[in-house]
Amino acid sequence: MPRSLSRSAPLVLVGLLSPLVLAACGGSSDDGGGAASSTTTAAAAAFPVAVTGTNGKLTIDEQPESIVSLSATATEMLFAIDAGPQVKAVDSTSNYPTDAPKTDLSAFTPNAEAIAKYEPDLVVLSDDMNGIVAALGKLHIPTLQLGAAATLDDSYEQLATLGDATGHADDAAKVATDMKDRIDAAVTSVGDSAKGMSVYHELDPTYYSVGSSTFIGSVYKLFGLENIADKAADAAGGYPQLSAEFVVGAAPDLIVLADTVCCDQTAETLAKRPAFDTVPAVKDGRVLEASDDVASRWGPRIADFAESVADTLKG
Repeated sequence: MPRSLSRSAPLVLVGLLSPLVLAACGGSSDDGGGAASSTTTAAAAAFPVAVTGTNGKLTIDEQPESIVSLSATATEMLFAIDAGPQVKAVDSTSNYPTDAPKTDLSAFTPNAEAIAKYEPDLVVLSDDMNGIVAALGKLHIPTLQLGAAATLDDSYEQLATLGDATGHADDAAKVATDMKDRIDAAVTSVGDSAKGMSVYHELDPTYYSVGSSTFIGSVYKLFGLENIADKAADAAGGYPQLSAEFVVGAAPDLIVLADTVCCDQTAETLAKRPAFDTVPAVKDGRVLEASDDVASRWGPRIADFAESVADTLKG
């Protein structure tokens, strides 16, 4: 049977619900209000802080109260570390969590004036498209660029950076620890049974894939999986286009479909492709139907992905 990657993320939801629960239960409790006030004061007292992003060192004078995120991964991270209430606007691709303040702001064709309308005291983005970092700089808007992670360590470091930048350093450390623990447990649960097994990760039905040098490829390496795309990956910057004949010939033991949302691919449609019914992953039911978003982002939900890989490998 194919395995489907759940979109649920209990850790993030807990982080979102906690302020609501506290507000509902606080009532007239002086202790509760005092604790919240004390926490807020402590976070604010940590400023100014200096953080380093892809665009260099940034000094943030006061705890940000109006954050704009132009990165779907950064949005997930901000909400996971309890900085959600400080986020006032996110770009059009930031679809998780569902209550993030999604707008028509584009991360691909960003416009400094459109961003400035939200009066941000911090903008977080992944890519410097159209020279947006310099444009925001001219408007004196603090901007933190956090480029695509290449490894899990990069992801943990970005969480720490966002924690420092928003006044949620302790929350960020807890999220990173939870991710590490869950991923380690997933890998341990498989043990040595995956050694010698191979994986094919599909980005779209035209057989674009990922090599071991990419972020998602590094997750497969943790399990000891051999990536069938590696022979072609270096020449393609880690993202080679394979062919149906190549994939069938490589006979992968695990296939991960990261094109279920964009392209409606499933284990069933995969099995109907010519000769794919002979591939070990298809024959043995080791096809993971993953969410495109989860498999392409380097945020906290990568732990969900690792757990789903483990479940699929164990059968």
